[in-house]
Amino acid sequence: MVTASDGSAAPTPASSPTSLELAVFSGEEIRTFPLPQTGSVTIGRGEGNTVRIDDPSVSRHHAALHVDKLEIEDLGGANGTIVRPKVETGGGDDTVDTVNVVQLVRRRADLAVGDCLLFGTASAVVRHRPIVEISDLLPQNPDDAGTAAGIVLRDPAMRALYGQAARAARTNISVLLLGETGVGKEVLARAIHAHSPRSNGPFLGINCAAIAESLLESELFGSEKGAFTGAIAARAGLFEAGNGGTVFLDEIGDLPLATQAKLLRILEERAVTRVGSTRPRPIDVRFVAATNRDIEADSQVGRFRQDLYFRLAGITLTIPPLRDRPREISLFVEEFVKGACGQVDRAAPLVVSPEAFNCLAAHAWPGNVRELRNVIERATVLCMGDRILPEHLPPSVLSPIRPSTPLAVAPFAPTTPSRTPQEPQPGTPELQDEIKSLERTRIVEALDRCHGNQSQAAAILGISRRTLVSRLTAFGLPRPRKWPNDAGT
Repeated sequence: MVTASDGSAAPTPASSPTSLELAVFSGEEIRTFPLPQTGSVTIGRGEGNTVRIDDPSVSRHHAALHVDKLEIEDLGGANGTIVRPKVETGGGDDTVDTVNVVQLVRRRADLAVGDCLLFGTASAVVRHRPIVEISDLLPQNPDDAGTAAGIVLRDPAMRALYGQAARAARTNISVLLLGETGVGKEVLARAIHAHSPRSNGPFLGINCAAIAESLLESELFGSEKGAFTGAIAARAGLFEAGNGGTVFLDEIGDLPLATQAKLLRILEERAVTRVGSTRPRPIDVRFVAATNRDIEADSQVGRFRQDLYFRLAGITLTIPPLRDRPREISLFVEEFVKGACGQVDRAAPLVVSPEAFNCLAAHAWPGNVRELRNVIERATVLCMGDRILPEHLPPSVLSPIRPSTPLAVAPFAPTTPSRTPQEPQPGTPELQDEIKSLERTRIVEALDRCHGNQSQAAAILGISRRTLVSRLTAFGLPRPRKWPNDAGT
């Protein structure tokens, strides 16, 4: 039940705030923000907000979410804040989307877990944080053709892959995971940890592409007090904190060359030296790295250190994209619907209509399993009846697209098509110009399809957001928020 603060209905009891998060759906992107135990979080397009939504329909200071009583307050945004409570129908009614909608303008409303919030065209929902025990990530029998806590093992290639992973997990060898963005590299990394002798130790991960180069070394290696501006106390880095467990280095292909050299030394010496210190500290961690790039090819042309590649690739596991294992889509949909409904306290899981499932089955899934999960979670929030219908799916799923061709330099590509004699040679200026033109066109098309959302466009292109921003600069393209159609917002 949602009630405006000047209404007479009693507030709906909230779940424990420590178990809640705010999931924001902007376009086809989903971002999650853990909610604190007490206090408030601010929501808006401006830099100073706790939850920043880079969407032109969202005001700079749009709303505030008060956690203690679980209330939403509109701060006077141009488009207001709309609250739509979840509806438990049970009668198969799919036409209840506008029931009990409350529009707030400088007012507050009580919330319950699962109520939908609309900030302009961006929607959000307060939901339970998914809690998955690491020990449950991998079935006891790696050849089991069922599902286990988000792992689907129906495709023979995936069953064989997890069998290899289980055997590798029992050793201390470094593992390199390859595959496109969103195929489940972190899920496999956690499964390896869960099946290893280190399963009682910590599993710590870091996205090497998401942290500024100036901060990356202190995050990995730790720092001493006074090592740089803002270092007010000594702190252990990721490698020290992971002692006795597993360290997961995601997007390792985007690690700067200077940091690669230091990581190589740590792998060889099993000791880390904090920034600002000269004393090495012994570490006992198992390394699992992942990338969507073909770093073996990168190592041969100098974009990645070859000696580091050999150190990381003790055993290499390549995860196939979702489009190559279509038999798993129905199981993933079932698991994701069940999980998404549980997060928003729906009494019973939704049913996916045959029409909606046909759209899901026909989609190319360039974002792989992550994209499918996002689509299902988005549909669960938008669906107010008992069934997920095609209108609850994003436009890209309703209009099937061909699998995207990888950019010339970034994504992992397991095979390279052979050249015909008529094609120009790699070093010719004509081919270089053609590649640049194609790359620029694909970036513009991806941004246009995502309405300027850089993170989503980067996911479609199979590159990191930081790489996309550098491409925009190289091609002289304006950042999406500065495009003319965003002017004045």
